[in-house]
Amino acid sequence: MAEPKELIVKLQEMFPNGRMSCSEARELAEKMGIALEDMGKLCDQAGIKIFACELGCF
Repeated sequence: MAEPKELIVKLQEMFPNGRMSCSEARELAEKMGIALEDMGKLCDQAGIKIFACELGCF
């Protein structure tokens, strides 16, 4: 896994509008090998809001 700061920058680049769907977050976490809890924390730090939460993970 990359450094948290690098991941935060990458998330901000990927989602410049500051929004990501729950399904996008889950897919990205799986691709990056990140636990869902950690993905939620990284999104919080990146200022990205997760919408349409399907499982209550975020």
